[in-house]
Amino acid sequence: MSKVNLKDKFGLFSEHWTPKIVGELNGQYVKLAKVQGDFLWHSHEEEDEMFLVVKGALTIHFRDRKIDIEEGEFFIVPKGVEHRPEASEETHVLLVEPKTTAHTGTLKTALTVEHLEWI
Repeated sequence: MSKVNLKDKFGLFSEHWTPKIVGELNGQYVKLAKVQGDFLWHSHEEEDEMFLVVKGALTIHFRDRKIDIEEGEFFIVPKGVEHRPEASEETHVLLVEPKTTAHTGTLKTALTVEHLEWI
């Protein structure tokens, strides 16, 4: 058992939209991601997706509205709901998701990371 320092962990990588695993609990991964710009429209058929903004701001677009998430806030996208994350500046996000969750949902694109890295 050891504690995790989020600032230190975010300092270990620079790529955007490529989640890194920093912990595991009850069949869930705790992931960190740096995001900037637009991501793709996607959904997760079997899993909810939680976005906690550690630094910066994130907008989650839905087909009929958008949700702005500020530093220190989180939002849970229910399973099956199509969404598109966007960050106008580099934003640091903590995600808690089932181990089976693919970050591009049911889509397979050049952005899909098949094997997430532990840091």
